[in-house]
Amino acid sequence: MKINKPKTLTEKLLFFISCYISFAISQIRYSIPEEMSKGLLIGNVAQDLGLDMKRLRTGRARIVTGESTQYAELITDKGILVVSERIDREQLCGDITPCSFSFEIILENPIELHQVTVEIIDVNDNSPVFEKSKINFEISESASTGSRFALESAYDADVEFNSLQNYVLTRNNYFVLKQHSNPDGSRYVEMVLDKALDREEHPNLSLKLIAVDGGNPQRSGSVNIDVTVLDANDNAPEFNQTIYRASVMENAPKGTYITTVNATDADSGSNGHITFSFSDLKEHSRDIFSIDDSTGLVSVLGNIDFEKEKRFEIRVKAIDQGGLTSTSKLVIEVVDVNDNAPVINLMSLSSPVAEDVPPGTTIAVVNIKDFDSGRNGQVACFINENLPFNIKSSLSNYYNLITDAFLDRETHSEYNITVTASDSGSPALSSSTTLLLKVSDINDNAPVFDRGSYSTHLLENNEPGLSICSITARDLDWNQNARVSYFLENTQIGGAPISSYVSINSENGVIHAVRSFDYEQIKKLSFAVKAQDGGSPPLSSNVSVKIMIQDKNDNAPQVLYPVQSGASVVAEIVPRSADVGYLVTKVVAVDVDSGQNAWLSYKLQKATDKALFEVGLQNGEIRTVRQVTDKDAVKQRLTVVVEDNGQPSRSATVNVNVAVADNFPEALSEFTDLTHDKDYNDNLTLSKLKSLVLYPVQSGASVVAEIVPRSADVGYLVTKVVAVDVDSGQNAWLSYKLQKATDRALFEVGLQNGEIRTVRQVTDKDAVKQRLTVVVEDNGQPSRSATVNVNVAVADSFPEVLSEFTDFPHDKDYNDNLTFYLVLALAVVSFLFIVSIIAILSVKCYRWRRERMFYKSGANLPVIPYYPPLYADVGGTGTLQHVYNYEVCRTTDSRKSDLKYGRPCSESIISLDSSGTQTLTHAQREKPTNQDFDDQVRFIYWYLLESFFLRVCVYIYEIYLWDYSQSEKKKEGKSQR
Repeated sequence: MKINKPKTLTEKLLFFISCYISFAISQIRYSIPEEMSKGLLIGNVAQDLGLDMKRLRTGRARIVTGESTQYAELITDKGILVVSERIDREQLCGDITPCSFSFEIILENPIELHQVTVEIIDVNDNSPVFEKSKINFEISESASTGSRFALESAYDADVEFNSLQNYVLTRNNYFVLKQHSNPDGSRYVEMVLDKALDREEHPNLSLKLIAVDGGNPQRSGSVNIDVTVLDANDNAPEFNQTIYRASVMENAPKGTYITTVNATDADSGSNGHITFSFSDLKEHSRDIFSIDDSTGLVSVLGNIDFEKEKRFEIRVKAIDQGGLTSTSKLVIEVVDVNDNAPVINLMSLSSPVAEDVPPGTTIAVVNIKDFDSGRNGQVACFINENLPFNIKSSLSNYYNLITDAFLDRETHSEYNITVTASDSGSPALSSSTTLLLKVSDINDNAPVFDRGSYSTHLLENNEPGLSICSITARDLDWNQNARVSYFLENTQIGGAPISSYVSINSENGVIHAVRSFDYEQIKKLSFAVKAQDGGSPPLSSNVSVKIMIQDKNDNAPQVLYPVQSGASVVAEIVPRSADVGYLVTKVVAVDVDSGQNAWLSYKLQKATDKALFEVGLQNGEIRTVRQVTDKDAVKQRLTVVVEDNGQPSRSATVNVNVAVADNFPEALSEFTDLTHDKDYNDNLTLSKLKSLVLYPVQSGASVVAEIVPRSADVGYLVTKVVAVDVDSGQNAWLSYKLQKATDRALFEVGLQNGEIRTVRQVTDKDAVKQRLTVVVEDNGQPSRSATVNVNVAVADSFPEVLSEFTDFPHDKDYNDNLTFYLVLALAVVSFLFIVSIIAILSVKCYRWRRERMFYKSGANLPVIPYYPPLYADVGGTGTLQHVYNYEVCRTTDSRKSDLKYGRPCSESIISLDSSGTQTLTHAQREKPTNQDFDDQVRFIYWYLLESFFLRVCVYIYEIYLWDYSQSEKKKEGKSQR
């Protein structure tokens, strides 16, 4: 046994290059003798191919052969080839030399193809054999010396030295043996007459022809020759050609004429009658051709197959009746016919294949054979068009199916690849086979939402857990790579995470409300949803979602003016000279809802005299319908209903007291109780109503700042300036303008609604402390205005704001000054308190002495009632007749604020104790009792004390502010230096 390896430098170079093509290819060759027992070693392929045992197992190494019988077996555990079937060289190859069989060893992952050729060495296991057991000759005794008699050749199935090598004729006195060689190396013999026969001496001769091969030990075969001596036959037959040549198509039917051989005999009579036959015809050819023994016509007897035998050389013998013979050679060439279609064998197929394999990757290996020859055996291989594959030849008769472009499972998840092989015959024959190649998925597609963005509406006051909308994303990948999960992106809304507002089902993308929403607190939610697939690594995409909170009519109107109080009666005075359309007052109401839910309408529900007053449906103005007469009652009571436009509508009622009188005492006589106690004096306050900014509240004692996070988007609502003007018509139309700002490019004010919003994205470079001055103007001629300062803190946390708005300079001088002012204020107040006590005692003594004098004189002196001075807030630039007093509690969230409106009073309003039912007579008004006098004194005392104390506090506070401003200026001077 031996292994043929490349020896020359060129062979080594070619072998090296072949190892680096698209898949591994190599060839090895072994030589073994025939008739080896099963299980005997042929060769160690693992060692000869440089493969380890693990590679053989993981690559699923196997033998692929196109033959019906597999003579070799691969033992992957040892990496060796062993004999699996009995090998008979003569049966496998006949007389063809050298004799070999081939097969392929295929490994996968990656694909490797190794071709193995096993040459079979002949063993001398066959003896020469003669076709017949006896040869009979009838030879005339007149046969001349030198006459030749052709003998039947022996057949030895072995080849080369083991084949037939020599003939031996047993010793005799008449014949010698002459041996000849054919062009193909075979031998044939003739028996030559060496001595004239003598029938009378030896009428019969018995000889033996022995055929000997060249094996060791030698094998031989023999045939008996019986010679009958006849009377003389002087002439042997002679062929007219030494060699006859003919051709026949390989698929010629039985009986097809091939050629005719001719021979003549100079003898006459029976000695001249010639008989034709084949001599030395091989066994497998006997069933293919036949010859007519009388005419010499050669024809087809059986099936001719070019692929098995391409040429036949036959010896034709002519024999006369006298036994004389002669021979000639007949050469028959078989003409190939394209009768074999190519045969396609799938050697290996990698299915499924990943969609991300690069172009040029080997997918399958096929073997194509065509048993025809010449052009009929030339094969072309191709696949169907419009596929991302190509087929290329690698080894002889082997083709690789490779990728020609990138694959995309989402476009084609599988391919039916038809491999077609066609020969070059005429007509051409072809065959095809279809390969099913599946493409496995990789995670190369991110989820895609069915919309670019989502927007939906949600009615406020919803139930927690309510389904709001559904987000859908699709992934073109398959299986786990296409499994989409949904998540909320981290977003802060009002300082709280988005997960505290809504949640999303990770499986189906349904968004649920986590809480009940209030339109008055939040009007819109903007956030992002992420869809992520289950691949590794996962791919994701985002989509923006907007949820618009819709207003629900869940708030009733709130009456701002007139203010209702259970402790007092508020009355509007209408002079009896008032004309038709006289504006008595204006009911002012608001509704914190929006849209049509906030559209208010005013109606007069009840009235003492409905024919006297009417209420403006849209503006709430109470006006006279007719001229006021003397018959009209002084005391008029109206009930006004304020309704919104919601479904269902909500309403609020307000009672308005109107005094029809020309002067204050006349009105007082209707609305005043007989008892004028302390409560009466406390409630009796008159003021003028003026226009005012409701929010933000301006206070010198503290700084109110709105916080804007640095993550705020464009259009972020910072706060809203709220102002009212109790004028009517266009005089009450308000407009808002930004007068001054720390950074005008950052904020803007809504002209109609007073909303302060960001104009651009907030950046880290923006100052934390921002100060805005907003002007509110009405539409009157001339217009009047009011200003309000708004402090804004651009920060993400409260400590950051505190660091900017807290007073840092608390030095010793500052604290000493503050202590001094407080001590001074305490001393002043204490002094005033002592003086007040002394004054009260003096007044008591004086009253006691005066009372004694009054009762003694019995005189009734008229007393004019004393009314305390009334103070009105005339500050500001408002154009209205009255002044509102407001108490405002605001937070940094402008949507969560409480407003309290003080009771308005004016010169035309009387505030009295509503519990009184008596009236004062003229005498009573002119003769106040002692109790009245005491009340008046007490009132004056407390009023003066309170006024003085307040003025002292204001003075101290102004000094405090002046001192603080001076310290700030000093700080700024130091920082500039």
